[in-house]
Amino acid sequence: MENVDRLAAMFPSSSRNAVLSWLLVGVLALIAIGGGWLEAYASVLFAVVAIVIATAPAVTFRDLTVMPPWYFLFLIALPVLWEAFGPQPLVTGIVPALAMGTLGLLAVVELHRFTSLRLVPWFSVVLTVVLTLAMIGLLNVLWWSSDTLFGTTFLLDGRSQDAINAAVMIEFSYAVVAGLLAGLVVYAHFRFSDETVGSRTGTAPSPEPDAEAARSVDPVVLSDRLGIPTDRQHALVRAMQLVLVGILFYGLLVRDLPVITNAALALVITFVPAMLRQNYALPIEPGLALWVASAVFLHTLGTVALYDAIAPYDHLTHTLSASVVAAGGYAVLRAIQLHERSIHFPPWAMFSFLLVFILAIGVIWEILEFVADQSALALGLDPVLAQHGIDDTIVDMIFNVFGAILVAAWGTLYLVELSEGLADLLEERLET
Repeated sequence: MENVDRLAAMFPSSSRNAVLSWLLVGVLALIAIGGGWLEAYASVLFAVVAIVIATAPAVTFRDLTVMPPWYFLFLIALPVLWEAFGPQPLVTGIVPALAMGTLGLLAVVELHRFTSLRLVPWFSVVLTVVLTLAMIGLLNVLWWSSDTLFGTTFLLDGRSQDAINAAVMIEFSYAVVAGLLAGLVVYAHFRFSDETVGSRTGTAPSPEPDAEAARSVDPVVLSDRLGIPTDRQHALVRAMQLVLVGILFYGLLVRDLPVITNAALALVITFVPAMLRQNYALPIEPGLALWVASAVFLHTLGTVALYDAIAPYDHLTHTLSASVVAAGGYAVLRAIQLHERSIHFPPWAMFSFLLVFILAIGVIWEILEFVADQSALALGLDPVLAQHGIDDTIVDMIFNVFGAILVAAWGTLYLVELSEGLADLLEERLET
């Protein structure tokens, strides 16, 4: 890590920045007070959390000049400022999503400064985009849960399930744009910022993590834990592939586009582990290949009949599919940690980042599902991917999180060799 920690230095010791930042903290305090008066409790919660995050460096260092860059606080307060003083109300959710993404970034940077979490600027840019999507997804899950359990009307306000779902999908799409804009803002900050760096805030607080220690985790082979001989595991994957071929031919015979598409994609995915093992020498053992194949196989069976016949079946496939995606996310994150010596994810951070990652992927997936569904309806075709209202969307996202929790709490030991293989591949490719 450099002598000056550029992430920790995001809190410059500058009088001009401090004055502007404290003025914006005052604005956030007024938002909290006004929101309480108007019973707008969501605004109160957002403002209070923003104030705590914004003032934490000043409180920690007992120095009122150590504050986040004022323009970040401006982005956080912008939605309310616009509603109060803008010429017309906001017509999109881009600005609120941008505010949430910026707030999430500041929280992560403070964790970098005050805990054992270590990041680098390029990763913080990527994380900003992911955080923006995850926070919007989490917010809608919380709103839906409150409406369902306590009778509030954040989302379930009397409109039809499909109308609410369409509005949320549009909000998710705005969040994608906002995430990219937030990432550009963070990139511009590191690219062009010339703020004065305080000696206490800009110095790396602890030595770099030991890369060899990060590799010292003992791997566990999933194939051994399954209690099934490896040749049987290979045979199960081959049997699933044969069934998928049969489903594909059935779809072609009856001209069922959703069955054809899902079976073909699932069949291709079942060969990906073998391709990665053969072409890139990644240590993907039979248990991992069986895990991946089971997820896409069960999903394809659902498209044939089981989704309509068994209501909870969708929850099973979402949980299993999300566990595969979370496993891939963990392997990539740990490979980055092993490759990039200045990055360190303590266990709590890895757990949190997996949940953030799967929430963000869930938002993107739901957008794609919505686009596929609406495009098929517009063209008069059967949808390859279909949505069934806001309840279906939010419950899917909740079970996605369950899948990520299973991987974070139970499955990471089975991914140690894969993540180390990915790190070695990075080293090899970047050196050539």
